[in-house]
Amino acid sequence: MSKLPRHQRVVIALSVHILRCGVTRCSDARVDVPEIRLALRCLLPHCPEKWPLTMFWDAAGQQNEIGRAQGVTAAFNGIVRQLRRAGCYEEVSEP
Repeated sequence: MSKLPRHQRVVIALSVHILRCGVTRCSDARVDVPEIRLALRCLLPHCPEKWPLTMFWDAAGQQNEIGRAQGVTAAFNGIVRQLRRAGCYEEVSEP
């Protein structure tokens, strides 16, 4: 894990949690909502490649449920992979 200050690690973890909730909800409705946009913006400085963030937002607003779910899920996986590779995020299992 990188030596990010605790508050930045918390912001990253909360942002990932918000995006994960969006992935869960995206098959039922569009998820291009302010909290998703804020979470993506908070992760922007920590993702070397911006395409997964853009892809998530674009997919979040799609009308087609299948396309929205596939796009959001793929983008989320790309975001998490980048954060892990950068040492900014570790999955913490719940006890």
